[in-house]
Amino acid sequence: MSTTLERAAATDAARSAGSGKRAGTRRRGERSRGASLAIHATLLVASFIAFFPVAWIAWISLGPDKTDFLHPGKIAGKISFENYSAVLGDTQFLQWFANSLIVALGTCVLGVFIAASSGYAVSRMRFPGHRQLMWTFLVTQMFPVAILMVPLYNIVANFGLLDTYGALILVYCTTAIPYCAWLLKGYFDTIPQEIDEAGRVDGLTPFGTFYRLILPLARPGLAVAAFYTFLTAWAEVAYASVFMLSEDKYTLAIGLTTFVSQYDTQWDLMAATSVLIALPAALVFYLVQRHLVTGLTAGAAKS
Repeated sequence: MSTTLERAAATDAARSAGSGKRAGTRRRGERSRGASLAIHATLLVASFIAFFPVAWIAWISLGPDKTDFLHPGKIAGKISFENYSAVLGDTQFLQWFANSLIVALGTCVLGVFIAASSGYAVSRMRFPGHRQLMWTFLVTQMFPVAILMVPLYNIVANFGLLDTYGALILVYCTTAIPYCAWLLKGYFDTIPQEIDEAGRVDGLTPFGTFYRLILPLARPGLAVAAFYTFLTAWAEVAYASVFMLSEDKYTLAIGLTTFVSQYDTQWDLMAATSVLIALPAALVFYLVQRHLVTGLTAGAAKS
């Protein structure tokens, strides 16, 4: 009897020792506590670096004097929204906003339509030059704005489109479409081709299959493309300052430069305007953010 009890006790002790050893052993692929702390600390620092400039501009915009950016600590005692009232009431901000909205939405709709059509065509159809088409899109991204400015200006002037919304929309599309076409082509590659075949069996045309079956499944990719094209046109400065000549056609980016003159810079109004410009972009991001990760990662291995 005593021998049996001793064996049972030894077995329990061995099991306890084994379970303790397993508890202290890190599983494969599991990060150590030090590694987790280092990753979280790095993410916190990166988040601070990204957020600090935005918070700084928002804080400066609350100072009623144009020299408050030199003494930001004194703003806390005199916080005011006078700068926002001045921008909305004493400048042409609303006209700039309307112009930017027209250009950004026009670029978004036209750019996404062309990019989705070309991406779907290259993904599903094998026509002469389909690979060269995508490489051509890629090559166009290699040229900086300074090089493209003169030829694009000549083309726009020859077509009589200077100082029109259409000029900016077309120019911005040349920047946004190549990237969006590559993005959407990779996303369309992840959609089974059996869906296209089922559409043809049901009597749909290629465009009908694309519009009625494929596009609803590609919403995440389309959301990313729409977000990118919108941002491309919303706050762009170089092209807008060259192609838009009339004050009533100024976009927000050009309007922001009117606060800077040869002898004076209205930093307070610039800060308030910058915050107002950022709000629509933040709203668009909020509307599409649930699709962004899926749209950016889908098709990464096939594109």
